[in-house]
Amino acid sequence: MPIIRAVNGIIETYPSDPVSPRPPATRVPSAGREDHSKGQERQTADHAARLAQQAYQQQTHQATEPKPALLAQDLMTSPVTWLPSSSTLLEAWTVMTRKGIHHLPVTSIHGTVVGMISNLELLPYARELESVDSPGPAAEHKLARVMNSRVLSATPTTEIREIAHIMLDEHVNAIPILDSSRHPVGILTTSDILRAIVHRSPLELWT
Repeated sequence: MPIIRAVNGIIETYPSDPVSPRPPATRVPSAGREDHSKGQERQTADHAARLAQQAYQQQTHQATEPKPALLAQDLMTSPVTWLPSSSTLLEAWTVMTRKGIHHLPVTSIHGTVVGMISNLELLPYARELESVDSPGPAAEHKLARVMNSRVLSATPTTEIREIAHIMLDEHVNAIPILDSSRHPVGILTTSDILRAIVHRSPLELWT
């Protein structure tokens, strides 16, 4: 078709030169190589996609796989020091002072836990108990008289998160760990849990 161009407002028309038809392009044998290259690219992409899918599935499996819960037996102090209910306040005070502990399970004559005694229960009698030469009359009081008979206990396989929840709700700092016969096999305190968080971090308390 002619080329139309405006020069100084005057339209000039120039006939286009006849264009001889071009021979159809001849495809060279490289088409086969291109198809082969595309096939290789497709295989590489498929392989990468499979690897990515496997990695994703593995990561998902690891993320959803439940972690083992931390149990009382993992943190409890064992063997545990305990005293029978017939023991005196002075005996309990002496044991606590010598061993540097603040809680003692109190047992019956059969060895089952019937109460807990702590330094808080003994604190009102501290002046009498500390008098080595002449302890006051309170020193001979039996543990059954001042012990806390409302005892919260757990088993060695109780999860730490359950124990921590109970300690928080009930405002207790120590829980005896009992076997199936209610004999004390350990004791777990808030100090044990805090010590584990410090020295065994990261600590999986929650699953």
